[in-house]
Amino acid sequence: MTAACPFCAQPNVPQALVCSSCSRDIAIPESLIAERDDLIRKRAMAGEELEQAKAELEALRRRQRISLRRS
Repeated sequence: MTAACPFCAQPNVPQALVCSSCSRDIAIPESLIAERDDLIRKRAMAGEELEQAKAELEALRRRQRISLRRS
């Protein structure tokens, strides 16, 4: 079984760290995978916080409009 290089599409053995054709790094270190996963989790948390803040802001705006109508 071979793995294609993401840069030149030439076949390489699955355990290859460097492409035998173009000499580019084709292995992803575990530390980078872990860092990526951590960043994905942080991005998801930030997105949830943003949605919550938007909902709170909209609720405040609604209350302010209601308050202004009563005045």
